[in-house]
Amino acid sequence: MLSPRASTVREPLPPARRAARPHSLRTALRTALRTALPAALLVALVATLVGTVRKDGFFTDQAALTWWYAAAWALFAVAVAALRAAPVRYVVPLLLAGAVAVAATGLVAPPRTSTDSFRYAWDGRVQATGTSPYDHAPADPALLRLRDDWLFPHGAAACAGPDRAAVSEGVCTRINRPRVHTIYPPVAEGYFLLVHALSPSGVRHKALQVGGALLSVAVTAFLLLILRRRGADPRRAAYWAWCPAVPVEAVNNAHVDVLAVLLSVAALGLVTRRRALGGALFGLAVAAKMLPAVLLPGALSGVRRPRDAAALLLPAAAVVALTYLPYVLTSRSSVFGYLGGYAREEGYDDPAAKGRYALLRLVLPDSWSLPAVAVVLLAVAVHVWRRGDPARPWHGSLLLTGTAFLLLTPGYSWYALLLIALVALDGRWEWLPTALAGAASYVASSPAALGPDTPTVAYALAAATALVVTAVRWRVGGQSQPLRRKPRWMAKQDTAMSSRTAG
Repeated sequence: MLSPRASTVREPLPPARRAARPHSLRTALRTALRTALPAALLVALVATLVGTVRKDGFFTDQAALTWWYAAAWALFAVAVAALRAAPVRYVVPLLLAGAVAVAATGLVAPPRTSTDSFRYAWDGRVQATGTSPYDHAPADPALLRLRDDWLFPHGAAACAGPDRAAVSEGVCTRINRPRVHTIYPPVAEGYFLLVHALSPSGVRHKALQVGGALLSVAVTAFLLLILRRRGADPRRAAYWAWCPAVPVEAVNNAHVDVLAVLLSVAALGLVTRRRALGGALFGLAVAAKMLPAVLLPGALSGVRRPRDAAALLLPAAAVVALTYLPYVLTSRSSVFGYLGGYAREEGYDDPAAKGRYALLRLVLPDSWSLPAVAVVLLAVAVHVWRRGDPARPWHGSLLLTGTAFLLLTPGYSWYALLLIALVALDGRWEWLPTALAGAASYVASSPAALGPDTPTVAYALAAATALVVTAVRWRVGGQSQPLRRKPRWMAKQDTAMSSRTAG
């Protein structure tokens, strides 16, 4: 009979189990490290973004703000790279948690580098009174009753800021271009009205920022859904979810571009299965911000029959017309507002305009720039339509959109939100420097920062990156082939799981 002490003695493990225990421990440690590293980098990214957003240096210290931007983008690149080694079962939770945390950093301060959201708030307020936003400029005395001290400060002290525009003696406004009509399309105007209607009294800029945060997280959710349906690597969604441009432009500055991005991503995800519904969503995207019109050739990739093209284009055109109709019927002025004047102001019709067509002007006479843009974009659009992959409409859309950015060299960083979402869908990270070039042009081109040559240098580096990496992809082959088998990353994960189970 065994003694009580002897009964507690464990029998030695079989050799197989003794060997398995250290192996399991090493596997667990390796898994923990591969999960902890991107999580730690994400925490560092969030902290840096908080500092970036709280840094009020756009008008006073662009050099320091440039370094904050550079640090945020560097951490973003390292965090996304580290995420590639994370176990697949932790990828989606990390992505979603990071998307929420990154978006929330845009809420820690008022808009820092753009005053566009003040126009949004004004347009929503005007519409709430039953007045068309296309009929009166903000400085129009006819809307005097709608002014308040937030959008229209009084006094020399309140009007001393560099982001104030004079309206009358002793009165200024936070709204840029207060003497011209709005330029925003009808879906954007409907969004401004909705935010105004849902906002508590006195919430000011925060309502639009919260709206931008919700929309940016929704884009991440749609990206993950589309990638999952295709069996693609969900890590691609991090290109959008963790990108520093998203909290800065979509949340802090509350640019309505994020609404157009959400509608565009949803349209691209649906157009391969339900062409008419995808076309309707394209119409909404174009009526939120004109830029998504550049996606249509990609959406028509491989379409040969006229009725198939009509199934997409007719709903898109009908939706655009229907969204404009109420404003056409209720407005006395043009519903295109200051859109044409804005294009002239930004130099899109002037080849000699500073900063516009910067790369083309390095190799062509100024007067050739605009025709060259038209010819190249038309050629790329035809190529995308004829040779694009119908199962991946975002593939050709990214090529055409990225090419347009490199040719036009826009100086506003929020335009690139659409490009970033396309990168997340297609996984071609080489186009991200093009988005970064827009941020560098906007923030770092002053003499106090990197200097006036920044746009040209930044876009040249971005073009070189896109060309070299694309050439390498074509060299190794399979760059544009549809996904017909299980992705390599998923196959490796299955192999690793099988090995652990066998051990």
